[in-house]
Order: sequence, then structure tokens, then C-alpha cells
Amino acid sequence: MAKSKWAPFPHDAKAFAYAGDALKKAWPQLHAGDAEPFPDSKRAAALLKAAGKAAPKLDADALADALQDAWRAFHRGDFQAAFEAGDALGPVGASVATKALGIHATYLVDDDDEKLKRFEQAAKLAEAAIKALPDDANSHYRHAFALGRYSQGLSIAKALKQGIAGKVRASLDNALERAPKHAEAHTALALYHAEIIGKIGAMIGGLTYGAKASEAETHIKTALKLTPDSPIAHIEHGNVLLLLHGEKKEDAAAGAFEKAAKTKPKDAMEALDAAWARDQIE
Repeated sequence: MAKSKWAPFPHDAKAFAYAGDALKKAWPQLHAGDAEPFPDSKRAAALLKAAGKAAPKLDADALADALQDAWRAFHRGDFQAAFEAGDALGPVGASVATKALGIHATYLVDDDDEKLKRFEQAAKLAEAAIKALPDDANSHYRHAFALGRYSQGLSIAKALKQGIAGKVRASLDNALERAPKHAEAHTALALYHAEIIGKIGAMIGGLTYGAKASEAETHIKTALKLTPDSPIAHIEHGNVLLLLHGEKKEDAAAGAFEKAAKTKPKDAMEALDAAWARDQIE
């Protein structure tokens, strides 16, 4: 990644600072969607042990501090700092690095080729995390997220030809096997089923890729139940409705986008999600 300055977070981030103990206190709400464990010293020690030779040369306390600072940067919208801090820690920092890279590329990178490069890079970072930390749900989820966004940039048809769909599905299944209440993985799996059906139809999608409308609906309902205040769950609910039903569900989809737009963001990512939803209904 070039050292060029990333586009800044375009909204007021004062409410998203989470200095000191505020991060730990807010963590359950901030990470209700991705089930990321709070990186205290105990978690850091477990990461160091699991990663082995791929672990950074830090003790548990120093790693915990570094990870917490990286996540603070992410939540306040300093995505470049979050990425660079996480990337410097290797696979144990890949969760925050890939999330920062992916969210920034989704919303704040305009050039399509640059977007694809960043999603590709995020997928490679996640692949390294899967090798080093195979038992960590987010090693798999971040891989699926990055590949899923990459495939959307390519076009679903091209992504299917390249076999990306199978990799996304496998990584999402692996994530949910390790964290059954991972709301964002449920959301992504709902979208997986809906996008395939929307592109190639229910019959071929079902026979070739195991895509089912009923699965899409079940997974998005689960995500909404787990994270009713998450703008992205409502956004993707709207997208699932449009992919599966088209014009018949336009009003319901608009209602889902409206719910997303009205949520109170807990961090910079949710502020970007909500702003996107507002743009859809204006």
C-alpha cells in the first residue's frame, strides 16, 4: 500500500473517541456485529501463543495496548492509522487492519481499480490470519468480507466464474462455526444467497451454489435479532429484499434503508453506513 494520505473521515468524530477505559465499556456495543473479543492482556497472551512464530515480538501487555490503540483509531474514523497499526502487528493485528482497509475502501475510495486493489490486499492479510489463527472467527469473516466486496466490484457473474463464491461461502461457514452469534457473518451469508439468486436465478443458483431464498431470509432475520440497532443489518436487509423480489419489495426495502438512516451511530463505520442509507432515500 502506498504511503499516500487516505481520504479522511468526513463527519464529526468527537463522539467516537473512546479514550482510556471508555473503549472497554463501549466494546460490547461497538462489536455486537463482529463478535471481536476485547483485546486485554489475557486475549493478547492467547493471540501470541496461538500465532507462534507469526506473532510480533511484544509481551502481552504491550500487544494489548497496541491493539486497543488501533481499534480506537478505527472507531474514531482514522482508518489509515488503524490499518497501519494493525498491519505492523502481522496476523494478530489483521482483524483491525482488514476491517479498516475494507470499510475505508467501501465508502471513501472513489476509484474502482483502487477499491479492488484494497479488497484484494485485505483478503491476503486475512489469508495470513487464517494460517496463523485458524480458530479465530474473524480471521475467516474478514476473508469473506474482503472477497465479497472484491467480487461485487468485479460483477457477480465474473466472480462466480472465478470461483470466489465458494471461497466466500467456506469462510462464512467457518466463521459461524466458531462464532454462531456473529451477526455480520449472518448478514453476509444472507447476501451471498440473495446475490446469487438475483444474478442467475433460484434454480441454477440452488443447484450449482446451494443458494436459497429461505436461507437468505433466515440469516438476515438472525442478524437483525442480534443487532437491531446496526445500520448495516438494516441496509443489507433492504438489499436482500431487492435482490430476491425486485420491485415487489421496493417499499419494504426503502423502509429498511430508512431504519438504517435513523440509527444512532456508535462509531465512524456506523456513521458511514447510516449516511449511505440516507443517500438512498433522499
